[in-house]
Amino acid sequence: MPAESELVDALKEVIDPELMVNIVDLGLVYDVVPPEEEGGQAKVSMTLTSPACPAGPQIVQNAKSAVERVEGVGECDVTLTMDPPWSPERMTDDARDQLGIF
Repeated sequence: MPAESELVDALKEVIDPELMVNIVDLGLVYDVVPPEEEGGQAKVSMTLTSPACPAGPQIVQNAKSAVERVEGVGECDVTLTMDPPWSPERMTDDARDQLGIF
């Protein structure tokens, strides 16, 4: 069965098309739960930089697809939440460097 870290690594391949930074480093991913059994359902709780993010549907679909490509995952349920709301403080230092935020 896949570990949480494998799912997080898969999510790092999902790039916000407006900011060109991965969604993990942006701090958009709140929780990742691997499947309880081989071929089971993984769960991801995430947010967007704003509720009206035009790339939102694309980002959510890409996150779902990325996790479902991990061996041992049957499907992925992505829950979108705005609580707590995203803020730039959630970004990693790498994301800040890429965006020129110091």
